[in-house]
Amino acid sequence: MTSEPVTPAQPGAAPDLVELAKIVARQRAELDRLRDQAATAAVVERAKGAVMALTGCPADAAGELLLQRAKAARHTLLEECWITLGTLAPAPPAPARAGASPGGAHDSGEAALEQSDAPDDVTAALARLGQALVRVMTPHDLARCLLEHLGPDMGVDAVLIYARRPDGGLGLIGHAGIEDRLAAQWGQVPPLSGMAALDALRAGEPRWLEDFAADERQYLLIGDPPHRWRSRAWLPVAAAGPAEVCIGVLRGRAGVFTPRDRAHLRGATRLCAGRLRTFDPPPERDADAATDAVQALFEALPVAAMLLTPLRAATGETEDFRVEAATAQVGDLLGRTGEEPAGRRLLELRPALAGEPLWQGCLRVLATGEAYEGEPFAHEEVLAGVGELSVYTARVAPLGDALVVSWIRHGSSDRQEQRLADLQRLGNLGWANWNLATQEASWSTQVFSLVGRDPAHGPVPLPDVPGLALPEDTPALTRAIGDLVHGGRPFDVPFRIRTSGGIRHLRLVAEAVADRHGTPVEVHGFVQDMTARRRAELALVESERAILTQHDVLQAERTLASRLQHALLPMSNRPVHLAGLRVEVAYLPAQSGVHVGGDWFSAIELPDGDALLVVGDVAGHGVDAVATMAQLRFTAKGMVITGSSLTGALARLNTLLLHSRDSHATATMVLARYEPRRRRLVWAQAGHPPPLLLRDGEARYLPRPHGMLLGATATPVYQEGECRLDPGDRLILYTDGLVEHPPDSIDRGLEQLAEAVAAPHGDGPASLGPLLARMLPDERRDDVCVVDVRVPGVQDG
Repeated sequence: MTSEPVTPAQPGAAPDLVELAKIVARQRAELDRLRDQAATAAVVERAKGAVMALTGCPADAAGELLLQRAKAARHTLLEECWITLGTLAPAPPAPARAGASPGGAHDSGEAALEQSDAPDDVTAALARLGQALVRVMTPHDLARCLLEHLGPDMGVDAVLIYARRPDGGLGLIGHAGIEDRLAAQWGQVPPLSGMAALDALRAGEPRWLEDFAADERQYLLIGDPPHRWRSRAWLPVAAAGPAEVCIGVLRGRAGVFTPRDRAHLRGATRLCAGRLRTFDPPPERDADAATDAVQALFEALPVAAMLLTPLRAATGETEDFRVEAATAQVGDLLGRTGEEPAGRRLLELRPALAGEPLWQGCLRVLATGEAYEGEPFAHEEVLAGVGELSVYTARVAPLGDALVVSWIRHGSSDRQEQRLADLQRLGNLGWANWNLATQEASWSTQVFSLVGRDPAHGPVPLPDVPGLALPEDTPALTRAIGDLVHGGRPFDVPFRIRTSGGIRHLRLVAEAVADRHGTPVEVHGFVQDMTARRRAELALVESERAILTQHDVLQAERTLASRLQHALLPMSNRPVHLAGLRVEVAYLPAQSGVHVGGDWFSAIELPDGDALLVVGDVAGHGVDAVATMAQLRFTAKGMVITGSSLTGALARLNTLLLHSRDSHATATMVLARYEPRRRRLVWAQAGHPPPLLLRDGEARYLPRPHGMLLGATATPVYQEGECRLDPGDRLILYTDGLVEHPPDSIDRGLEQLAEAVAAPHGDGPASLGPLLARMLPDERRDDVCVVDVRVPGVQDG
């Protein structure tokens, strides 16, 4: 195994977990490779030993013979080893026939020819299967391995492996792709006629079931329902004597097995013969008097129980258990009703048991010698034809080198007690009784836990219960107990106690049981922990109080910001005329939320007769946004009035934001200057949507010059754009609240604005109103600011 040095991390630095994970993955891959290499070498050595035993040749000659056979048949060495092991005679070899190869590895000339003539992809697939077989340890592993290799290649959905039983029937020794319920149903097949697997074993030839309607009339088909698999194949595993194992492949799709598929399946079964032969068979049970006595003893037990002995692998690890003796009820609990478990492997009876807690419990008892008891589980039993749900608990106890597994069926009283315990635990409460005549008291275990009292000190008498509470809660609890004892009045009183974990909120509910004279003689009640609920209530009250306070603060802030905004943005009720332009403005605040935004506009006539048109939007809401808006609005006007260019003004406004009190403030803006003498519009923008120009009924957006968001960078670049405004033109400057309406994208909003502006409309003073009505939803989430500029037409001049 190789390893790589890991560079220590610098002090305070986090380790490079990705690199560590890669190293671990490489080491695991190397470990798997070494294991496969060792397993492969073991198979080769075993095959060489078989050839040596049969031919009497030395090891080198045996290895050379295996290589020659592999080359002649287009096999890998590993495939040839599996085939050689699979065709060994189970008994001392009979005299070889003339021309037969040693070991019988190639007795079937037809099979060898079929393999050598197989397509290259089948040959490669069989080579991969031969390599994968070295990791197969049980018949169930073999079934899963076959399903993994055959499924993608020919659509196989399930694999079943049957072995012939002494009575001539079949026993399912391995399966994959089917449920445990179906495996249990078809686990033992009697020697019936009309079974395709038995037919294949008796004839020594595969049975290809490719016509479901005809096959269903001829054979008893496995499945629930049988038409789940529309085509099947049953192939006997080749051996020196009569075939004892049959492999079935089941497909959900209909259709024939092509010659290529048949060659692939025949080759796979020949490889599996070797793997099946190398499995260590379970030791035979000795039918002696001691075994019979143990079985007789178990048969007399009134509970479900079995005696297990571990079956260990070559590494010493427990890989299964053999059932030495079992009661009649065990088969039902293992899902094998009517079967005799004694003498069989536990995982053969229930393969899914390896993933259940009982299996881990058995291994733990073997390792520690301490008994194990599992969690209660429900099991459905059929009594007199009626299903009944019962509750069992499995227990495992050591008995020398063996284990005794028993299942205890809970009676109704046990279940009731368990339900009461679960109720107290889940409800975090416990019951308490006080006998007023004898002064005896009894508490459930949960009450001692709730009040933080050691059960060894016993329950507290009823008159002393108020002493458990905090001093301020004692009077109410004392009065309630007094009214109950003397007047029989029930109560439900909350109180607090101090424990090692802090203050705990409890609730005591009690009622009295009176004698025939009406005198209370016994008190029944329960104590419940209300700490979590009380804390949640207090947290809710505190949260509501904070919400109300915050709402008041935000409302006051909105009022202040709104007043500031109205003072800074005086609105005119009618259009104004600037530098020969007709300008109409609109400002609509958001209708949702309690914040006021930072949208603004400016439309003034400069000293030289030009017009300055501005719209802007400060990120955020509230007083800070309004203050930043005012700062930018007045600064921009002042800079342009004093002779700054539009791009120079934007650069200085960017610097202003970067060095303002809120250094994280950002804003967008459009600055436009109109020269009436040349009807020339020069404009610049800082991350703002472009103006919309309507000319001759066609609306288009002006190409945006380069411009960065204000406050985003210390080195912004701003450029100017220019266009000429003709008589009758209409120019719309706006903030994003006009075109951004989630979940629609802003691109869709820009399209809608262009459509709305280009639509026929009146040319009167109120023409901006219909545009806003068409563009804005019923509820606005953001402020909207619009500057509508019109160039009078020739007839207007």
